[in-house]
Amino acid sequence: MSEFAVATRNLKDDDGNLRTFHYAITVDCLDNEALSLENYGVHIWEDAGSSILVRKITSSALRIDELLTLLVDNLVGPAAAKDIIADWL
Repeated sequence: MSEFAVATRNLKDDDGNLRTFHYAITVDCLDNEALSLENYGVHIWEDAGSSILVRKITSSALRIDELLTLLVDNLVGPAAAKDIIADWL
């Protein structure tokens, strides 16, 4: 698996604490004599320590870009990411 950092976003939570989320695309490669396929996923982690890694969501680079844009633009953190990804699928 490879991972490529895409964005970092800061926000203040309801208590006024600064939180920093990092977003990355993961790439899993399946290579054999007849086929070469990439599967993309997302990794979201927070400086405070929580993290979520969801691999092999799609084989479409356009779709994973669409999903990651949705997550970054809406400041989705690790706690909510799994539900958002499930709804998106």
